[in-house]
Amino acid sequence: MNKKQRMFLRMVLASLLRRRSRMIVALLAIVVGATILSGLGLIYYDVPRQMSAQFRSYGANVILTPSDDSYMNSISIKNAVSVFPSDKLEGYTPYRYENSKLNNLPVTLAGTDFSSVLKTSPYWHISGDLPDGNGKTLVGKKLAEKFGLTVGDGFSMLNSFQITDNTDTSALPDYEIYTDPKTGEKFCDHTLDLKVSGILETGGSEEDYIYVTLDDLSDLMLSERGCDIVEVSVAAREDELKSYLDEINKRSDTLSAKPVKRVTASESTVLSKLESLVLIVTAVVLALTMICVATTMMAVIAERRREIGLRKALGALDSSIVIEFLSEGLVLGAAGGIIGSVLGYLFADAVSMNVFSSSITFRPLLIPVAIIASVTVTGLACLIPIRSAVDVDPALVLKGE
Repeated sequence: MNKKQRMFLRMVLASLLRRRSRMIVALLAIVVGATILSGLGLIYYDVPRQMSAQFRSYGANVILTPSDDSYMNSISIKNAVSVFPSDKLEGYTPYRYENSKLNNLPVTLAGTDFSSVLKTSPYWHISGDLPDGNGKTLVGKKLAEKFGLTVGDGFSMLNSFQITDNTDTSALPDYEIYTDPKTGEKFCDHTLDLKVSGILETGGSEEDYIYVTLDDLSDLMLSERGCDIVEVSVAAREDELKSYLDEINKRSDTLSAKPVKRVTASESTVLSKLESLVLIVTAVVLALTMICVATTMMAVIAERRREIGLRKALGALDSSIVIEFLSEGLVLGAAGGIIGSVLGYLFADAVSMNVFSSSITFRPLLIPVAIIASVTVTGLACLIPIRSAVDVDPALVLKGE
């Protein structure tokens, strides 16, 4: 830095320090603007992740179903789920439904994977424990009240199936085969002993089912088959989710992937409105910042009219006056941007903790963006005051001196 540059910098800093009260007001306005800009910027980019996590508490947002009358096997399910990126896939849960009998009354059994069920249905309220293996069951609240079941109770499910000439009875040595006296058809009763591990309460149709492991359901039905439905929870926006589902449907001929519209549509609507609100608030705050800075600089230039007139009378060029006042504004903008970037992160983190109960993701790129935006806004705010400084007539302001 040469002597001329050092002198210029000293002039700018001295001018700022001599008018500390006004410059502090302008600096505070810039700091507030930069804080809101960087804070809302962090929130804007992190809200989809936060909101997606919140919406996952309402259940799965993707449903896989067979594309025909068959069932989905584990291979086709894994191939379909592999389309979703691992960092966006919250979990997936298969379900197989069968009709059975409890105390000679028809009930619906749902076979599932209890290790993943809460990942796709976190809203389930369970009194007791989630089954941790075969022989244990989760009973819906309505069925539990109907049959008087409580946690720890044992009961047996009954499956009656017809015996034909083609049935391999060697696999049924312990079960009694009987004949219907009216039709002459042969049947065999197969039972499964279960113990209530927990009572499920959701307020929905889940309370009408008895949930068992897929292995227990296969044992009771004496058959292994694929699943009827798979619930998938994916942390993705509606448009992004649609691309994944299109890819699954393009790859597979045996299953169909569909979004749960009530979840995805609500999520998209809320996010769009929230992002619009963030943009509007940011624009308003930046406009107010610009007005405040412009007003302050106008007052500063009004105070320095005689100084400006004297400099012009001594031969100072308009360009030198423009550069000096613009430099003062840019220094304020840079300082306010740096301070606002730090405060913006603290502001965004506080909002995230209070609203979503989780910390904000820090994005270093927003720091230079906030500084550049602050410098730009300050520079634009200084244009009108600087123009009035250039228009100062030395003859008028120095008259009588």
